[in-house]
Amino acid sequence: MVDYTVDADGIATLTWNVADRPMNVLNTDSIAAFGAAVNRAVADAAVRGVIVTSARPEFLAGGDLEFIRTISSAQQSMDITGPLSATLRRIETSGKPFVAAINGTALGGGLEVCLACHRRIAVDDPKLQLGVPEVTLGLLPAAGGTQRLPRMIGIKAALPYLLEGRKVGPQKALEAGIVDEVVPAAELLARAKHWLLNEGASATVKPWDAKGYKFPGGTPQSPGPTQVFFGVSGHLLSKTQALYPAPEAILAAVYDGCQVDIDTGLRIEQRQFARLATSPETKNMIRTLFYAMGDANRLAGRPQGVPPRKFGKVAVLGAGMMGAGLAHVCSVAGLETVLLDVSLEAAEKGKAYGAKILDGQVAKGRLDAAQRDQTLARVKTTTDMAELAGCGIVIEAVFEDRAVKADVTRRAEAAMDADAIFATNTSTLAITGLAEVSSRPASFVGLHFFSPVEKMPLVEVIRGGKTGEAAVAHAMDFVKRIRKTPIVVNDCPAFYANRAFGMYPFEAMTMLAEGVNPNLIENAGRLAGMPMPPLALIDEFSVELLHKAMKQGRLDQGAAYREQPQDEVLVAMVDELGRPGRKAGKGFYDHPAEGGRTLWPGLARRFPLAEEQPSLDEVRQRLMYSQSLEAARCVAEGIVSTRDADVGSLLGWGFPSVLGGAISHIDMVGAARFVEACDRLAQRHGPRFEAPQALRDMAASGGRYHPV
Repeated sequence: MVDYTVDADGIATLTWNVADRPMNVLNTDSIAAFGAAVNRAVADAAVRGVIVTSARPEFLAGGDLEFIRTISSAQQSMDITGPLSATLRRIETSGKPFVAAINGTALGGGLEVCLACHRRIAVDDPKLQLGVPEVTLGLLPAAGGTQRLPRMIGIKAALPYLLEGRKVGPQKALEAGIVDEVVPAAELLARAKHWLLNEGASATVKPWDAKGYKFPGGTPQSPGPTQVFFGVSGHLLSKTQALYPAPEAILAAVYDGCQVDIDTGLRIEQRQFARLATSPETKNMIRTLFYAMGDANRLAGRPQGVPPRKFGKVAVLGAGMMGAGLAHVCSVAGLETVLLDVSLEAAEKGKAYGAKILDGQVAKGRLDAAQRDQTLARVKTTTDMAELAGCGIVIEAVFEDRAVKADVTRRAEAAMDADAIFATNTSTLAITGLAEVSSRPASFVGLHFFSPVEKMPLVEVIRGGKTGEAAVAHAMDFVKRIRKTPIVVNDCPAFYANRAFGMYPFEAMTMLAEGVNPNLIENAGRLAGMPMPPLALIDEFSVELLHKAMKQGRLDQGAAYREQPQDEVLVAMVDELGRPGRKAGKGFYDHPAEGGRTLWPGLARRFPLAEEQPSLDEVRQRLMYSQSLEAARCVAEGIVSTRDADVGSLLGWGFPSVLGGAISHIDMVGAARFVEACDRLAQRHGPRFEAPQALRDMAASGGRYHPV
């Protein structure tokens, strides 16, 4: 776990080497090994100074989440965090100098080990990252990060690292005062030893342990930091709606801990960590953001027994906004990309979309001009289907029109290589139906990208009725190649993401038709933790688009189509009132050219307010339960797995990560309580709130979708 050596000059080297893990991590065994090595060095009279470094490419990646995941009580949490905290205080007060020779990334507990050392020297490597990003998983630094970092660089400078999980490279860390030196890799250990032998003996007392120590920038009760706390608290509340406990716990640890001595502050920090580690919110975030997301990115749902496929050349058919975005992400991933449209002018316009994005990155210094030019050179615009030769995958991204897609499919398949995959990008049209015109339906797969493609990380890989397992597997290989996260979805109307997410705007429009105050609807969506209030969101992606989808559904289903509660609102907004959304400057909101938005006053005239308004909690429950209920139906129908349902809800439409995803939300409420609430909603608002039998069975047996 930790190798221990002492050289002839009395310099001990403690080298992290957690061999039974993919990376150096902190867990019960490694913490104990490190504590024993520190105690050995401190007790050895021959040791003049100590270097802490790593034998692995990373310095120390932080806490082992599997280890943290097992915490079930506050006492267990204190028992786990206490030993490392005690070891780090032993380093600080030992009377011997310790230097962290940071050879690779040090995050979370890894950086906290470095902060306890009397000096920090980092390798000059832009890939190296330093930070305490625990907040992104619902935790806080529990090995002194909330206490040492503010005491080193001041509260105002430390809070962005603690509250935002900010990670920086070595040069930025040097500027911030987080490290003391940045040196070439070949000089790291020599420089660390030189400091120990020449300066270390006079630097064995930490500033906060020295007499007369003054907090940089002032303590929490000083005028400057007090204003910082007021400002940060208000900003956090507006951003998190008080749903996420970690930022508040971090603020409390800093505010309370930095008013007392370091040892008391460390105990305050450990108590706040215990509060988080035992909370359902944190367990949700760890399960979905780390484990489930990691599984999805490792292609855990990929059909087994299918050899992986490498892609070098791909094609995108259609250079509209979606096709242009696809061509851009493919070229950025290093793929030779054919961008085909009916005219060269249209194809070039699509290529220009990517050029504009790259130009912006050059202007911000994130990319140099040569890299931009190389990326653009990978995109070949054309009108000739013969250019599809040699492409491993051809992605159709034309209009949501069956006839247009059918024509493109036939012409493309005639020009494609025999082993190439044909993927259709659609958000509403069933893959099985679109594949009916295909001459090789086993190689026909759906890829549902989200807009804008360059920003949205999720892709639904949709298995049609005749799609082969090889096509699904290779489509997943492609999605990973372009650095997106795939989830596997079986074919059904609207697939998974649009089907479950659609309940959010649909329920909002239903309530509007019932006479619920639109301000109440919008505030409920915001307070529930959704990225945007529902009516504002509909305006963003177009009222007209939903109206067209409704009309297409009527055409597809004919007499079998069942009128939905939101249909009358869509008809009124588009056909009667001519308010199609933000692009037209008018939808549920007025969108003036100079920017901003306000709810359209005419909503109250067209949809008169009911005399009796529901509570905020009821509106919020309707908005959120409708999404989770539809996700549960998709799981019950075999459309999507529980893991992919959660990942898809977080990445696809911004379901609050603190709830763990649309399915984890049910576990958090409890299946029995969730079903009871749905039954009450169904009695008041109709059968759309009726729970599927599989969920009822789970509720009756006290089961869960995920293990605790």
